[in-house]
Amino acid sequence: MTSKASVEAFVRGKTFALVGASASGKRFGCMAIEELRKRGYRVLAVHPRAETIQGEPAFRSLADLPEKVDGVIVVVPPAESEKVVREARDAGIGRAWLQQGAESQAAIEICEKGGMDVVHGECILMFARPVGFLHGMHRWIWGLLGKLPRD
Repeated sequence: MTSKASVEAFVRGKTFALVGASASGKRFGCMAIEELRKRGYRVLAVHPRAETIQGEPAFRSLADLPEKVDGVIVVVPPAESEKVVREARDAGIGRAWLQQGAESQAAIEICEKGGMDVVHGECILMFARPVGFLHGMHRWIWGLLGKLPRD
């Protein structure tokens, strides 16, 4: 289970890599990049074939990033998330956020055994600050239902 401390530590970061944004710009990864940038975060897109995503350079792999990031946001199918977290671990990235729908038990275990702090089963947009109205409302409802991470 994801802890509140892990969520809070992740969103305190300022620069993230995001793996899983589509080159077409029509999937959740691209929306997340746009929303996180609006909230003041620096987000570097990682895509194996795209030159740019949303007008910014895309990097072929986490190892190709031009700077250190505070964490990686993983927005790929569960079968691909294991490869991404291994690459993150090997690149020295200490935090991973496995977006809802991207997590697999194997990926979570790779993070934990590799000493990475991992968030899974949560939506980054419900916690990245400042939280927008819709995601804030969603978070409030989850709180009422007792579904928010706890320590």
